Amino acid sequence: MNCKINRNAAKVLKKMLESEEAEGKMIRVYVTHHHGDHAHYDIKLDTPTEHDEIVHTDKGIDILLDKRDEYLDGVWIQYFYVPKEEMVITNTSKGWHSHH
Repeated sequence: MNCKINRNAAKVLKKMLESEEAEGKMIRVYVTHHHGDHAHYDIKLDTPTEHDEIVHTDKGIDILLDKRDEYLDGVWIQYFYVPKEEMVITNTSKGWHSHH
């Protein structure tokens, strides 16, 4: 499975991982719901299960992805400051929809 993150998202995710509630947990990207040929995504702190793949990104952040969900392969996590601060998760191979 593949996952990309931009530099801004890496900074935000590192801060999440440094929080007290993150102790022993990792960043998980998951599908909140499917709509035909695309999905909506979100992130949370979680622990790995037997169904997960830990994807090592080039920004030094490991991401948990459930291997059983084809919509997670190829997700791109981005954080933007303009026009407003928001996290955007997309998968261009599965449609452009996102959750922030």
